[in-house]
Amino acid sequence: MTALSPLPSAALPAGVRSRFIDGINGLSIHILEAGFQAEERPTVLLLHGFPEIAYSWRKIMPALAEAGYHVVAPDQRGYGRTTGWNPDYDGDLSAFRLLNLVRDMMGLIAALERKSVIAVVGHDFGASAAAWCALVRPDLFRSLVLMSAPFAGPPALTPSAKPRPDPVHAALAALERPRKHYQWYYSTRPANEDMWHCKQGVHAFLRAYYYHKSADWPLNKPFRLASWSANELAKMPTYYIMDAALGMAETVAAEMPSPARIAACSWLTDDELKVYSDEYTRTGFQGGLNWYRSRTEGIGLGDLQVFSGRGVDVPSMFIAGRSDWGIYQTPGAIERMQGSGCSAIRGVHLIEGSGHWVQQEKANEVNALLLEFLTTMRE
Repeated sequence: MTALSPLPSAALPAGVRSRFIDGINGLSIHILEAGFQAEERPTVLLLHGFPEIAYSWRKIMPALAEAGYHVVAPDQRGYGRTTGWNPDYDGDLSAFRLLNLVRDMMGLIAALERKSVIAVVGHDFGASAAAWCALVRPDLFRSLVLMSAPFAGPPALTPSAKPRPDPVHAALAALERPRKHYQWYYSTRPANEDMWHCKQGVHAFLRAYYYHKSADWPLNKPFRLASWSANELAKMPTYYIMDAALGMAETVAAEMPSPARIAACSWLTDDELKVYSDEYTRTGFQGGLNWYRSRTEGIGLGDLQVFSGRGVDVPSMFIAGRSDWGIYQTPGAIERMQGSGCSAIRGVHLIEGSGHWVQQEKANEVNALLLEFLTTMRE
């Protein structure tokens, strides 16, 4: 396998560098890094979601570095230029369980020669990884910021460590308009091929996907769902509750923005999107999809149940776009987060004019909230 090179500096904001750190839990981890000039700076760790990479934090890193922080954003296991993970659908799925993702980040902190990080910040599925970092090792991850995905706490202790079949899937399939849940679609064997080699190509697929889940798509007007039931879940857009006969590439193709909309998209220019599409064209999507498979197949569920009844006790904050359905896709999660999930939560902020990609769509507002929160951690 040809050794990968760092991201070219021309693709990165001034003051942000790309490099590799080898020998971390079987991985060579690619990171973006800012504010690295002074060793005494407190470190902020930024964890991306799907389908993203470390580059998703490009609008956040310079502001935090300018404010005096050492900022690190890795391509997580399964993503981007990080290597050492198995892209085979039939490979060892246990490598993608949540506690192993925590171990990845513990190894990264150690390799950076940091005793702890002042905050771990996670977006989308990265929020789950960040929450478990803070819950399991509060001495290493001293505060937590979640974006878009609430953390409701560890799973309840059950007689079996294997997940029970969820009748909601049969109920979704039996609707007059048959539907399926996107996370279970992402867990199927064809999902990677459907997106990687889709008719429109990876670049156009990602453009439509990012647009569909952003505030630019005018029908993103989320609200609380009454229950985890087929009729309620089917009220969500098709990027969450898909039409049963379609893959994700076909689903979002119907919402492809016009050339004028694309040209007007300042939060994700076509040159910026090309950084993503070049990476996913090279790697495919299976690494990220394995995170979903680990969840839907209950890989490591018994280990997580060991923490049943516990919550995140370090100071925490939640940020999301007002137009982000991710807040409500699991009914009751945001309420549980503010109760038992995160016992020291210091704010829940829903930013107007933003959808799911809040740190990109409204970077200035996110930076202001992060800096205010981090300042309290330094006092």
